[in-house]
Amino acid sequence: MSFDPIPYDTFSAFIHFLSVFGSAMLLALIVCLIVGVITRGTKGITDVFMAIGDFFVQIFHLSCRRIWSLSVLTIRESLRQKILFVFIIFAVLFMFAGWFLSGAADRPDLQIQSYIDFVLKAISWLVIPIMLLLACWSLPEDIRLRTIHTVVTKPTYRIEIVMGRMLGFTLLGSVILLVMGTVGYIWINRQVPESAQYQLVSKVPVYGKIAFTDREGAPTTAGINVGDVWMYRSYIEGATKARAIYTFEGIDPGDAIDDKLVLQSSFEAFRTHKGNMEKGGILYQFIFVNEDKNLRVPTRPLVNKEYSENVLEVNRKIKDDDAEGGEGVELDIFDDLVDKDGNLTVEVQCLEAGQLLGMARPDLFVRTPDRAFVVGYSKAVLGIWMPMVLVIMLGVTISCFVKGPVAILTTLTVVMVGFMSKEYMNEILSGKMEAAGAIEAWYRLITHMNSQTELPAGPVKVIIETVDAGIINFLWLCQQVIPNFGIFSNMREYVIKGFDVSWSAALLPGIATTAAYILPCLIVSFYSLKLRELEAK
Repeated sequence: MSFDPIPYDTFSAFIHFLSVFGSAMLLALIVCLIVGVITRGTKGITDVFMAIGDFFVQIFHLSCRRIWSLSVLTIRESLRQKILFVFIIFAVLFMFAGWFLSGAADRPDLQIQSYIDFVLKAISWLVIPIMLLLACWSLPEDIRLRTIHTVVTKPTYRIEIVMGRMLGFTLLGSVILLVMGTVGYIWINRQVPESAQYQLVSKVPVYGKIAFTDREGAPTTAGINVGDVWMYRSYIEGATKARAIYTFEGIDPGDAIDDKLVLQSSFEAFRTHKGNMEKGGILYQFIFVNEDKNLRVPTRPLVNKEYSENVLEVNRKIKDDDAEGGEGVELDIFDDLVDKDGNLTVEVQCLEAGQLLGMARPDLFVRTPDRAFVVGYSKAVLGIWMPMVLVIMLGVTISCFVKGPVAILTTLTVVMVGFMSKEYMNEILSGKMEAAGAIEAWYRLITHMNSQTELPAGPVKVIIETVDAGIINFLWLCQQVIPNFGIFSNMREYVIKGFDVSWSAALLPGIATTAAYILPCLIVSFYSLKLRELEAK
């Protein structure tokens, strides 16, 4: 895996949401009060608080029957717009996909990855754009044709209209997604030959913490840097005391497969000389360590096969040939090598002089019993459903205060920025990027000044820094408002690589992100629809 699954900090995320949401609501309240006082005097203050109370009144008097009726009406309107034609496009894609994907890779695992990647991308690229168009176009079109008057003249709240639209599009999209997901699953199973069916699994890894020692055995923060541009892996030097030390927490007998501890690795080699190429890789070794009992049990030398899975199955009963007694002592991995805190420590040692072995935290994990492929695949489909719901909420919200074409363009822009530019925005806001300010960058470009030279003191510098600070603050606001759609694509990567989708590192962030936009979208759409002139075309 080329990514590092990190557990989601739910508490910190919730506190951050409360701070951003509370700040935005307070700022909106202050602006409304100022505008109310300017336009209507002291009565404007009363009007603002009455408008706030109106939202809570409607929330507490919601009718599930009315919301369901509006949802059914939304679904019927969508079906009249020939939305189900999407299944024809989907069917055509699957009819001819096998021609182009069969034999696209020599290795069966890569072939399976291409099948899964195609299915999940085809589903997401069909469902999400269509639901975006429906969500953005439906309400403005009803206002333009004045068909919405048949709803607003009934005893129906504006918030119920919004919720009915969102729920209706969500139900329709869920049915379409369920059908496409089921067809895609059947197609994958039919395309994969029986000889490779065993690779259709959802591996459940247990990742550990990683630490390093240098060639003298002293602890260090990282291994050797071999000059890679992407500083993902650190390297340990062969035939020295350099080690990569993995610590796996919470290991118990339930993590064994057929009474064996399974370690899977994907290390990367860096050769300073050709070496023995007939072996097909560099020799390395695992050492199980229990400091409490002063035990160090090495495994047999292993050959690192790059660009493929290296799986080591260790019997639960293992012999310590270096123990006192000559013939070796039989040890139990879970009883003797796992320490009193439930941690298993594994050292990785490169055995060949002049060669280096690179590794990152996800490059070694304990492989626990696999789950069925349908489990991971279902979670990946759920990873398409959540951004679909988020797009529907954003589309309906934006369509409450602008017309259809503008709503489509605005929502599409938000989605594209959320998919592609979040990391770039994080890099700018972190302060790590030199000359990150837009005005400063233009000034350096025009004056041919490099990024290492300080700006000349004076009013020009003050103006540049002030304007750039305002731009940075606006960019920070955009970063907080625009959802990070990139976290949803991670679920697809898990399944493509043959892993079960992690709850703490993938599913939980996606669910939290989707849920975080429900209340803000309802508030914005309610007041936008309440203040909008529905008679206007």
